[in-house]
Order: sequence, then C-alpha cells, then structure tokens
Amino acid sequence: MEKDEMLLTTDRKLSGVEILRRNVKYVKPEIANFILTMFLMIVNVCLDLAFTYFITSITDNLQSDSININYIIILVVIYFGINIINQAVLYLESMVLQKTGQRIIYNMRMEVFNHIESMSQNQFDTMPVGSLVTRVASYTAAMSDLFTNTLVNVLRNIFTIIGVYIYMIVISPFLSLLMVPFIIVVFVVSFYFGKINKRIFRNERKYISDLNTFLNENLSGMKLTQIFNQQERKKQEFRKKNEDLRKARMGVTIAVAICRPFINFLYYAAIAVVFAVGISPDFNLGLTSGAIVGFYTLLSRFYNPLQNLADQLNNIQKSLTASERLFNLLDVAPEIRDSEDAVEIDHIEGKIEFRNVWFAYNDDNWILKDVSFVINPKETCAFVGATGAGKTTILGLIVRNYEIQKGQILIDDIDITKIKLHSLRKLIGQMLQDVFLFSGSIKSNITLRDDRFTEEEVLDVCKYVNADKFIDKQQKGLNQEVIERGENFSQGERQLLSFARTVLHKPQILILDEATANIDTETEVLIQESLDKIKNIGTMLVVAHRLSTIQHADQIIVLQHGRIIERGNHQELLKN
Repeated sequence: MEKDEMLLTTDRKLSGVEILRRNVKYVKPEIANFILTMFLMIVNVCLDLAFTYFITSITDNLQSDSININYIIILVVIYFGINIINQAVLYLESMVLQKTGQRIIYNMRMEVFNHIESMSQNQFDTMPVGSLVTRVASYTAAMSDLFTNTLVNVLRNIFTIIGVYIYMIVISPFLSLLMVPFIIVVFVVSFYFGKINKRIFRNERKYISDLNTFLNENLSGMKLTQIFNQQERKKQEFRKKNEDLRKARMGVTIAVAICRPFINFLYYAAIAVVFAVGISPDFNLGLTSGAIVGFYTLLSRFYNPLQNLADQLNNIQKSLTASERLFNLLDVAPEIRDSEDAVEIDHIEGKIEFRNVWFAYNDDNWILKDVSFVINPKETCAFVGATGAGKTTILGLIVRNYEIQKGQILIDDIDITKIKLHSLRKLIGQMLQDVFLFSGSIKSNITLRDDRFTEEEVLDVCKYVNADKFIDKQQKGLNQEVIERGENFSQGERQLLSFARTVLHKPQILILDEATANIDTETEVLIQESLDKIKNIGTMLVVAHRLSTIQHADQIIVLQHGRIIERGNHQELLKN
C-alpha cells in the first residue's frame, strides 16, 4: 500500500476476498430484504423484456398485407398496463433497498465511531484527525452507495444481460452466437480497466484524505498562520495537494473516457453485423422484419447494461478501497482495555498510590523513573518541576490515558488495571489548561447534554464555582450560544465553565493540570475562590506554576527528569 501521511501505521492491504467476506457480516441481518429485492429485480427485468415482444408483434403486423389496427391497439394497452405494474415493482424494490442499505450503513458508522471512542489517547497522538474524519464520513458514504445503488445495479445489469441473451437465442441462435466475441471483448476490457481503476481510485482516496487533514489542521491554526505571515507558504502547500488530487481525478476521467467510447464502438459494430447478416440472403436465416427489429432492440438493451457494468466497476473499486480503509481502522485494537477481572466501583475514599512506576511514551525513553508516593484521601497534592519533568504524565496515568511499563498505580489500594475504565474515569474529574467547549449552549457544555441534570442543579454549581458572575451578564444566561471551541468566551470564562462541568458530575478525585494558567487577574481571584471550595469535594491533584495555587497544598512533590527529588508542604520545602 502506498506510503503517505494519511495512512495509519497499522494499515495493510486486504484481498478482495477478505473485504467481501467482512462486508457479508453487515449484510447477513438484512439477507431477507436483499432476497426480496433480487426477486423484485428479476420481475422488473422480465417485465422490461416484454417490450421486445410487443415491438416484434407490432412490426410484423404492420408488414402484413392486412394490418389489424384493433390488435395493435390491444397490444399497446396491454404494454401500457404492464409498464404501470413494472414501475410499481421498481418503486417497491427501491424503497426496500434504500431502507435496508441505510440500516447497514447506520450500523457500520456507529461501529466505526464507537471503535474510535474506545481507542487510547496514545493512539490518537499518532492518528491524523483528518484521516479519521474521512473514514467515518466519506468512506461510509462510499459504502452507502455500494449497498443502496451500485450493488443492486450490478445485479440488475447481470440479470438483464442473461435475460436478454436468452431471448436473443430464442429469436436467432446464429445471430446470438455472432455476438459472443463482442461480449468476450467487452468483459476483457472491463476487467482490464477495473484493475487500472482500482489503482487510480486508491490514489484519489489517498489525496482526498490528505487534503482533509491539511484543511482540518490549517483552518484550526489559521490565527497562527496569520500572526506569522505564513499565508503564502500555506497557499503553496495547499496548491500542491490540490494539484495531486486534480491529477488523480483526471486519471479517473481519462480511464472512463477511453473505456466508454470503446464499448460504444463495439455496440455499433454489433448492430452493423446484425443488420448485415440478418437481412442477407446468403445466410437465409428466415427472420421476419419484426424479428430483426426485436433483435436490434434486445441488442440495445444488452449493451447498455454492459456499458453500465463497466462504469459500475469504478464505483465498486471506490467501495472496495473505502472498505479497506474502514476495516483497517476497525483492526486497530484499543491499547487500553478492561481486564477480564475488572470491577465496577461506585465510590472511593480517594487514596492514590504510585509504587515504583516506570513509564515511557516510546521505547526506553523513560519519562518517569521509579516514582513512588502516597496521597491520602481528601488531601491536595501539587506537582512542580521543569517542563518535561513528568508532571502531566502522572495525571494522565491515573486516568489510564496511557499504560505504565513497570510498577503499580493504586486507588484505595486497588490496582487501577482492575477497575473498569468507565467506572474509573467517572470518579475522576479533570480540569485542563486547554478547555474544550462544544458548539451549543453554556448549559449543554456544562451538562455535556446529559438530561439527568436539572437547570437548578446547573445554576447551583455555577454559583459554587463563581461561574455565575459572567453567566448572569450573558443575554440568554445558561442558554447563551457557544461557538466552535468556545471562541466567544475568554480563557478564564472557559475555565470557570470547565470547573462547573467537573463539579456537576460529582467526581471524588479532581485533577487540575495548569488550569489556572493564562488567565487575567480578575478571573484568577474567582478561580482561586472556586479552588478553595472544590478542595472540600475530594482528593485533588494539581500541576501549577502559580504560588497562590500550590502554597496551601497538603504536600508538594518536586520532579526532575522523571524522578522525585523533594516532597513536603510549602513551609517544609522553604526550610530546605
């Protein structure tokens, strides 16, 4: 598989057989509906072929010495009635197929999203967001087209080709035999272009995914681009990626432009052969005018499906490439999972213990080296040290964003690997320096759209953490709109909302990672008052550089190069 920045490190090439086998898993629950669809499709094809019979009969009647107008009218009326029935069958077939296909894609999309949610933070660090977005959105859309459009049209065209050819044999076995070389050439050409298209479409998908990642990253960082006057350089980078995608799509266009005219040429050549042989006295096939016209109409109904089949091979290649990417993502096993003997915990006292913990993000580049400490219930512990000392890493390990290589981490003397992830994280509240707010309202960002919380509870918690001071100034109060990432609020206001969000969910351990950094003096006073209240909730772990935040901590742990070099309260450390 091609090497590019949009591929995951675990991506591998899957065989067509494996891709089809794995797709069958999604089709199985809907197999009855697919069988019904195929039955309706066969009925539709048979009714559609009735047109040839009526054309043949009418043409022969018009060529006879005594034209029977009443007979022709009866045939037209019957054909009109059949056509109405045919359209009703087509409508029913379409409705069954669309509902079935959308259910399959809904389940597939949910499975992919749930799988992404189950992956660890360490895995997200190595996965481009644009690639994940493309796989969940664009690739499932390609799969939707497979189940609701391409697959059924491929089957319809196959049934049509078979039905038409049988009818052609009934009219003239000799002319039907003459069509075999044309059919073979069409299938060989289709197969050859299918292999070319597979490579072309894989490149196209790669460049689309690459472009999505570039846009996601650069639109989010547009402020920085403008501050450092990097617009021209970014424009050139975008032009390169845009050009790559244009060339890939031109490859698709060229392949289709060559394949389609060639099949048209074969179609017109076949028509010429039919008329030349059918009316030639040398062959003396004994065909009536109606039979020759009927054979001609069958020929048009034969080559159109063949041409459509060649076009649909393109869509199948798109779907196979999309399937490959989706299945590669689903094959990425979550690095952090519940052990078989993991238990649910509803309440903890809040004791935290590290026993000889060693941790590295990669290889043997140890971030923490033999770290041991104990934090008693309801205590406040602050971690200080230079950048890269391991402070934030300790907080991330407690909630199992990452797994340690050596040692043990215990909460209330229970190894955290023996506690179910959902249960563990439910008991721990985190307030980070970079507060993320979703599009919506202030209330929805505090409750995280959890309907269990009443408006009174939300107002109470806002007052508790002093967030009500700025919420009351908003025109719509709790219903004030929050734009993407909360850009219509200051850093301090976003932080107060983060405090309210955390307290509302009633954690028994609180984590503050530089939560008081980058805020103004006025907001700092409000946040400090909030911190004094929050300390009463449970055990608190703090990473901060502001003296006001850490000086009242029960113990302060000083880290350097991944080791603890000092510990004690503020006064004890000052004496040292």
